[in-house]
Amino acid sequence: MFLKTIAVDFDGTLADTDVSKIYSPNMKLINYLIDRKKAGDKIILWTCREGSRLKQAVEYCESYGLTFDAVNDNLTHMKLFGLNPRKVAADIYIDDMVASKEDFGLPYKGEK
Repeated sequence: MFLKTIAVDFDGTLADTDVSKIYSPNMKLINYLIDRKKAGDKIILWTCREGSRLKQAVEYCESYGLTFDAVNDNLTHMKLFGLNPRKVAADIYIDDMVASKEDFGLPYKGEK
């Protein structure tokens, strides 16, 4: 059994980005999420990215060792009675607009 479900944003959160480029990874947050996953938590990538930009974000995170249990989707156990709500269900949401920004080094701005 897992402990918590963590939904995490990509742009400005897992990486310093702009519309067309990914500049640098937020290793503090990436390492935190890798540790949480090893402890049994489930990690969902929760982003507005779609298509090739979404694939780019997933592959970017994977290149740093961070894999996801779901991408812009609920975990299987949350899909009840054939329903999959658009809102991703999680215990913790990490976004560049989160209240406890300093805990995760947010909003992340790396070297450009």
